[in-house]
Amino acid sequence: MAAYCLDFLGFQEALKKMRDVDDKIIYALNALPTESFKGQVDSENTCRDLYAKLQQSHLSRQEKIRNCITLSANSLKNLREQQEAQPSDVDTGSKFKAEQRKLRVLQSELYVEDIIKERTYKAFNERCRSYFHAGQ
Repeated sequence: MAAYCLDFLGFQEALKKMRDVDDKIIYALNALPTESFKGQVDSENTCRDLYAKLQQSHLSRQEKIRNCITLSANSLKNLREQQEAQPSDVDTGSKFKAEQRKLRVLQSELYVEDIIKERTYKAFNERCRSYFHAGQ
């Protein structure tokens, strides 16, 4: 079991730190020169490196979220089986509901990732489109 999935608040804090590259995309893109200073910085390599960093960050976060969703879904399945075996066990019932809430929040994190990714690549493409095209 992934340790980062067990401490949910810690997991959310780690996600926040991992999203730092997306939060600071504008600052990173401001390092690109304007037309008059174009020759002083290798904008193509700067954009290429930033793109690689963004891709790695997005894939890593998505993988971690999906792993936690899988673990939570398995835990929920086990709790459901326990609840069906002992319907009067209040403790199992409360754990089941807590795990359901956790799973819903984890699933919503995937939607948040999509929004962040879309916003980040929009900003990236606005500044890097004349220097770098993804897939080249």
